[in-house]
Amino acid sequence: MLEVKTISAEDTYDIRHRILRPHQSIEQCKYEQDHAEGAFHLGVFYEGTLISIASFSPQNQPLLTESPAYRLRGMATLEGYREQKAGSTLIKYAEQKLADRGVQAVWCNARQHVKGYYAKLGWKDLGEPFEIPGIGTHVVMYKTFGTSR
Repeated sequence: MLEVKTISAEDTYDIRHRILRPHQSIEQCKYEQDHAEGAFHLGVFYEGTLISIASFSPQNQPLLTESPAYRLRGMATLEGYREQKAGSTLIKYAEQKLADRGVQAVWCNARQHVKGYYAKLGWKDLGEPFEIPGIGTHVVMYKTFGTSR
């Protein structure tokens, strides 16, 4: 059974490093906004093991008119657990938490190859694809709450 819990930023670093940035140091897996006021981190546990993580921080997206907005960063699920629906469970939990806080939108810079994953969760793409050096092609993905776009 999956359980979503609030975790510390530090709890995310190992999975961020292993899944998202294996070619970088653990120090480079720490984000500037990890400890920003209002930021929170979620983890999905399967039989007591942390298998999926994501971080959320208040940050408006210049291409979005909705405000306040939160940015999703560092979402990752360990290989071998991806069929458990941990990521979608985490996103649904986070969306409800953000909507309950009065947040108008959530967005992320999604890697191009996972654009379809976010689309299945009701997120839309915005703007043109862009490169993040050393990481790859990304696209802005977003979802709004309480408004139609």
